[in-house]
Amino acid sequence: MSNGIMSLILTVIGSLLLLALLAWMLQPKLLFRPYPEMVGVPSDWGFAHEDVWLTTDDGVRLHGWFLPAARRRPSPHTLLFLHGNAGNISHRSASIAIFAELGLDVFIIDYRGYGQSQGEPSETGLYRDADAAWRWLTGLRGVAAEDIVVFGRSLGGAVAIELAARVRPGALMVESSFTDVASMARLHHPLLTRFVPLRYRFPSARHLARVGCPVLILHSPDDGIVPFSHGRELFAAAPEPKRFVELIGGHNEGFLESQPHYQQALAAFLDWRPAPP
Repeated sequence: MSNGIMSLILTVIGSLLLLALLAWMLQPKLLFRPYPEMVGVPSDWGFAHEDVWLTTDDGVRLHGWFLPAARRRPSPHTLLFLHGNAGNISHRSASIAIFAELGLDVFIIDYRGYGQSQGEPSETGLYRDADAAWRWLTGLRGVAAEDIVVFGRSLGGAVAIELAARVRPGALMVESSFTDVASMARLHHPLLTRFVPLRYRFPSARHLARVGCPVLILHSPDDGIVPFSHGRELFAAAPEPKRFVELIGGHNEGFLESQPHYQQALAAFLDWRPAPP
């Protein structure tokens, strides 16, 4: 083999390794899209709220809001809201309004690196953030576990499922979420998954099998980001008792485009009293 050909081969290999390293380093930017600036507060939308600051078990300071319901529903009456991968809690006014109409106290947090929370996001970090929120609700706030609904949308669904697999809330609601990061990466970044190890797993389908409370899965066939099949696979992985609700509309707007069916479905699930499995 000539020196020229050998030099070309080494150059190609070096370029591929450099691209693989770059792709490895960019994975956090692809998955986590925090927005630091707040675009409003609940009082702007007509809701009373309490600013909450809590510290995770690895020392990260997080920010959240606790919004008491004007007329609280019977148990379960408190919702732990784990949002998606982009923005921050101030972008969730439409969802907060829906939950308020359902008579739910709402506790919503920003993950590390989002909004006013400190730190940098990671898979284990988000799990710790959810755990800190759970401990604040059940410890400092004194809310019984069976009175709490854990709700997660998109990436927040993966965080909600992992939390519910470790604790036993009154119910779990998962909207527009995925089975695992590897499946999503193969769909949106097929070359990346062939050449670069993934830094994140979020194995929701596996975690979901260990959940011991009623489960609601919501997903839209029109979702262009997380395929509808992921919602169906999550539903299949969940133990009984469980319900599935088919939405309409896109990934980010489906819950609004599905109104009033969306809110009615949530209310029906919250009022559901399934027999123990």
